[in-house]
Amino acid sequence: MNAKLKETILNPIFKGNPITVLVLGICSSLAVTVTLKGALVMALSVIVVCGISSLILSLLRKTIPGRVRIIVQLVVVAMMVILVDQVLKSFEATYAIDKQLSVYIGLIITNCIVMGRIEAFALGNKPWPSFLDGVANGAGYGLILIIVAFFRELLGSGTLFGIDILNRFGYVPNNLVILPPFALILLGCIVWVQRSIQKDLQEDK
Repeated sequence: MNAKLKETILNPIFKGNPITVLVLGICSSLAVTVTLKGALVMALSVIVVCGISSLILSLLRKTIPGRVRIIVQLVVVAMMVILVDQVLKSFEATYAIDKQLSVYIGLIITNCIVMGRIEAFALGNKPWPSFLDGVANGAGYGLILIIVAFFRELLGSGTLFGIDILNRFGYVPNNLVILPPFALILLGCIVWVQRSIQKDLQEDK
């Protein structure tokens, strides 16, 4: 793997994370992180939509007239969102989670990360790097969702993936943790930790 592809994959997960660095996708990260299951399904959905949409639009990039490119992007992303939503509804194991996530799966079409990566990368690069860029940005988004959901479910309900972890030891769940404001506080802590680490690395150089 050459250095450019490696940077394409790693940058969105660490140095250029779409949530903590670019501050994109904040609303959904506050809304779907009450449980790890919901966060994981949302993360995988965004990875699939972002990766495949970037791939398709990169393949079509030379045939799309500039004046209608946004419309074409919306059609492709909407198609992928509908497919993902229907797949989730098709399996008993994921149907309940799809209902729990409610409108947020459908709102992936308006996610700034998906449209932003198509505009900034897929329309100007070859299909394989575009696919990797989409997947990596989806993974960077999903990583933050999973970290926030881990602490919210553990401290707010005493469980992880619905399995009792803390309650058996007499832990009293803190309902404040499952409210959106606490998710914002957690997100702020993650941003602070990440930027502190990056600052220390830059100083070491």
